[in-house]
Amino acid sequence: MPRVAVVTDSSALIPPETIRQYGIEIAPLHLLWDGKIYRDGIDMQPDEFFKRLRKSPTLPTTSGAIQSEYVRIFEALRGRVESIVVFLLSQDLSAAYNSAMVARDLFPEVDIELVDTRTSLMAMGFAVRAAAKSALQGTGKQAVIKVARDILAKAHLFVQLDTLEWLRRGGRINMSAAMMAKWLKVKPIMTIKDGKASPVARPLTRARAMNRLIELVRERLTDTPLHICVHHADAAEEAEMLKKRIIQAFHPAEILTRPFTPIIGAHTGPGTLGVAFHND
Repeated sequence: MPRVAVVTDSSALIPPETIRQYGIEIAPLHLLWDGKIYRDGIDMQPDEFFKRLRKSPTLPTTSGAIQSEYVRIFEALRGRVESIVVFLLSQDLSAAYNSAMVARDLFPEVDIELVDTRTSLMAMGFAVRAAAKSALQGTGKQAVIKVARDILAKAHLFVQLDTLEWLRRGGRINMSAAMMAKWLKVKPIMTIKDGKASPVARPLTRARAMNRLIELVRERLTDTPLHICVHHADAAEEAEMLKKRIIQAFHPAEILTRPFTPIIGAHTGPGTLGVAFHND
């Protein structure tokens, strides 16, 4: 058993096989829809979610108030490891950090460290994976955190939305009415900057948007191996096209494809593409 247990929330979109391989504990964020609570990635899968979202007269909301999920995880780990490190979605985007703090305070005898990654998706997931790998090698808490921070410092995340409407409805973007009206007419590309969602480009068409995603990756490449994940929200065919273009253009050391879970899809809406990546 490692000295340090690594915990994160479901917004990291880490592949199930990676979770099993490195023993990562996942706290599912919650989706609220028509009076029912769904645990992200457990009670509702992406295909079912987007099918319902396209037809439903009501919209889901999301909740980071998941103290009970962290309490369950901390209770299970208590006494089994020396320390617990929790890597969290940016607290400017979710209440998950506050939930983890509340849960941590219920276990004063346990060494629990919370890390706000200031990002999400596999930009966070790559860092969590590296931390969990380090933990399995028997390193201590500070070494595990440093490995993750080293990845976070060079990780990038870009998400191309079919429309900003879903982010606007969810209150996850701060724009004036005039600016919002302009951006609603394009295929916006967003990033997470200083923990908050920010627009970076507004191509007029889907084709131009995909070209711009490729260029955003190219502009940030270094001469060390590239690790990249293509994300999508009910857009598997386009994600595969983007993946092939990335392979052809950059020959990455690693490329993954991860669909958005309901908790992310509720904010982005269907048709979204994204890339999360870092160089060694």
